[in-house]
Amino acid sequence: MLRGNKELWWAIAVGILLTMLYGGVVFLTRGIPAAGELFGHSIGIIGFILMLMTETLYSFRKRTRSAGWGRMSSWLQFHIFTGLVGPYMVLLHTSWKFNGLAGATTLLTVIIVFSGIIGRYIFTRIPRTLDGLEIEGTLSESALKQARQLMALWHTVHIPIGMALFASAFVHIGGAIYYATLLK
Repeated sequence: MLRGNKELWWAIAVGILLTMLYGGVVFLTRGIPAAGELFGHSIGIIGFILMLMTETLYSFRKRTRSAGWGRMSSWLQFHIFTGLVGPYMVLLHTSWKFNGLAGATTLLTVIIVFSGIIGRYIFTRIPRTLDGLEIEGTLSESALKQARQLMALWHTVHIPIGMALFASAFVHIGGAIYYATLLK
């Protein structure tokens, strides 16, 4: 079970630091950092890596319960943190231009973040141990069943959107490498 909201507070703190850094770059260069320049590329790459970690590491840990790689609650907190900070960095990478495939990828990113916020709310309604295992019999059986059904429904939406997001992101990255690097 998630105890407190430290992953959210850390994400907010890092978001504020990123905003200050971005503002500093805007102030020094007297313009919005271009997505294709060093700062824009850097935050885009780091943000994408964080998002990729969000997508893969927590899912991998969930499927390997027998491995002693830390508590599930800690992995979920990491998932939430990277799932907020990574997309924020990718948003800063856009240079506030949302057209074409990059715009569609940004839209999918926003949708997946909001979906994740909804999923976190549903997840906290299901009582769990510190290791993330569901506790049986603490709520009335119908409330627990309803929460599980909501979580299952949420997964049927969240996971395909995440897959579409990463497919779109990989096409965007491939296009950026091709057009910005290989054609020069």
